[in-house]
Amino acid sequence: MNRTLIFNWKTAGILAVILLAIAGLIKYLPKILSAQSSAAAQIESEPYTENRMQMVEETIISRGVKDRQVIAAMQSVPRHMFVPDQYLDQAYADHPLPIGYGQTISQPFIVATMTELLDLIKGERVLEIGTGSGYQAAVLAELGGIEIYTIEIVPELAQQAAERLAGLDYDEIHTRQGDGYYGWKEFAPYDAIIVTAAPDHLPLPLVQQLKEGGRLVIPIGPQGGYQTLWLFIKQGKEVVAYNKGGVLFVPLVSGEGSD
Repeated sequence: MNRTLIFNWKTAGILAVILLAIAGLIKYLPKILSAQSSAAAQIESEPYTENRMQMVEETIISRGVKDRQVIAAMQSVPRHMFVPDQYLDQAYADHPLPIGYGQTISQPFIVATMTELLDLIKGERVLEIGTGSGYQAAVLAELGGIEIYTIEIVPELAQQAAERLAGLDYDEIHTRQGDGYYGWKEFAPYDAIIVTAAPDHLPLPLVQQLKEGGRLVIPIGPQGGYQTLWLFIKQGKEVVAYNKGGVLFVPLVSGEGSD
């Protein structure tokens, strides 16, 4: 009789543990299913992943871009979210696309090349001249630990880019509408500056806003003519220039007055 009673108590204890475990599972099952549904939805909403990986492999890595962080950034940023709907089928083609107001989203290979030339490290501050769609700024953000400022002269593009970047949770990017020729003095000096449109000469205000040893990556040349991509490194009162080859960019738009 005593043995049977002991057995029954043991059985009851085991059953109680099992029931508690089942109750806990039932309690958290909706959260588990919700997380799985969210992950599935995210995968379904990213039909361009394969295209993006192919673009990076065939048009960026194969052409000499070696920086692993830059490659990872190019693999991460959904370029199709930065192009107009009518060009979605070309989102991962290796050429520029119109974004309105006479501006373009740059060729992916050029974005990767210019980003690599900046040679950014964690904790540095970078200024982008010509936000455009916001794509280049997003690539910079994916490097991680970079303080990013970007300025766009076209009001409509500046607003659209700010909203787009916020919607994609790029909260670390500081945006502004203004004349990029004059830089962004408030947060100068910068470790690096990248210009995504071509002036016909080197803007002095940008050089002045570089730190000692700072890098400036910029295309320079006449509108519709031969342009050169330059890497300038500030050394004292001078800049050392490195020719990085021929490119073709839209002209840098600048207003009459300074910001």
